[in-house]
Amino acid sequence: MNWQEIETFLAVAEELHFGRAADRLLLSRARVSQLVQTLEARVGAPLLERTSRRVSLTPLGIQLRDDLLPHHCGVLDAVAEVTETARGIDGVLRVGFSSPLAGKLLIGAGDALRARHPGCTLDIREVQLSDRYSALRSGELDLQLIEFPATEPDLVCGPVLLRDARVLAVSTRNPLSRRRSVTVEDLTGQTVLFIGGVPGYFLDHVVPPVTPAGSPIRRSTTTRYWQELLAHVAADIGVTVTAAQGIEYYPRPDLVYVPFEEQAPIEYGLQWRASGLSARAAAFVRTAVKCAGSTR
Repeated sequence: MNWQEIETFLAVAEELHFGRAADRLLLSRARVSQLVQTLEARVGAPLLERTSRRVSLTPLGIQLRDDLLPHHCGVLDAVAEVTETARGIDGVLRVGFSSPLAGKLLIGAGDALRARHPGCTLDIREVQLSDRYSALRSGELDLQLIEFPATEPDLVCGPVLLRDARVLAVSTRNPLSRRRSVTVEDLTGQTVLFIGGVPGYFLDHVVPPVTPAGSPIRRSTTTRYWQELLAHVAADIGVTVTAAQGIEYYPRPDLVYVPFEEQAPIEYGLQWRASGLSARAAAFVRTAVKCAGSTR
């Protein structure tokens, strides 16, 4: 069996999206589709169900994914450990994070990596939402763990490592603060504040320009820093869509975090330059994936 077919199938099985799998594998979408079809022909049965709106695994696809995954990871780990021994990974790895949960995962992964490689040191820095990519592009960072989507042609996104529920942060003066939950339709008539400088595709993902019913959502991106934005929300200048970790990490007596109904969680994953990973950075990626899996 062709190794690329296996890697491609496993990537699509995890992402359930041909485009995201193609970006992750640095292949064209057509090539990803071709490799999956070749594997299905080899197996003799469909592994994926495809519609215009979604991709899902067939029962045979689920069986193959579950049977392949531990062996695939074992092969990768064996090659990686030999590579690490040959090249050495001692030195400083500079990793960025954009949220408290992301920082917590990075610290845990750094501790696990140093347990195996005491000569490896982690330098952790905050990535501002208003300037998500410049430190990575300039080489100030080797990796960063940030909110997805982060679709940039010169950068590569790894697998999703964290998911956190979406909530609406509102002032205690706002009538929505007394609700047990909200929907996107409730954003009609509100001013939704967000950090300025983010790419349009990311803003649209977190705060769509219109509700599902077609009502426009008034958005403002005049603030650049998180505490500044929360101060505006507390003053009832507007509301903001954020992650549920804010309940623990950014509590304020003048703010309420209201859960959203039927909204996908905010996802976080590692990102690096398309030029490639050093042995040190690759070892950290594998360690972070393992640490994230052990906490799910």
